[in-house]
Amino acid sequence: MSDVLLISGSPAPKSRSSLLLEFAANALEAWNVSNETVSILDFPAEDLIQARYESESFTAFKAKVEAARAIIIATPIYKGSFTGGLKALLDILPQNSLRGKTIVPIATAGTQAHLLAIDYSLKPVLSVLGATDLRQGVFVVDTQFHYTDTGFRLDDHLQERFDTSLGRLAVTLKAQG
Repeated sequence: MSDVLLISGSPAPKSRSSLLLEFAANALEAWNVSNETVSILDFPAEDLIQARYESESFTAFKAKVEAARAIIIATPIYKGSFTGGLKALLDILPQNSLRGKTIVPIATAGTQAHLLAIDYSLKPVLSVLGATDLRQGVFVVDTQFHYTDTGFRLDDHLQERFDTSLGRLAVTLKAQG
């Protein structure tokens, strides 16, 4: 199993959130930190919507969460909160399944008006699941994310925050052995 599980809460196969997770995965690999990415799109919509907690479609996901030492969650922000698909996936997890894990939230939004969405909507749900090592999130606004011919680039300040957050996570995991 991987040291870090990256979870995409985006309902779109290619989105800023999923691209940032891919960026994070590549950065972690450069620091020799094993990682794996899952998406809400990997699960049958009916199982998520109908909260089929015991569905076999979630068995491997639950095992990956249990085995991971850290989790990075990326989600777009809609109407001031993270996606309903991500909420449905998190609801599948057993109580205290995030206890002892380092959590790094990433959120993308169209405007600074949703700046506190990580703190006021996502972190409380993660806390209920037992998360106690909740790192400062990385909040990305459309104007800080620029598509290029070869992919994307982040504004310098945002790039620095992203690199710092991922670097601290890598150092923490290396220190834990």
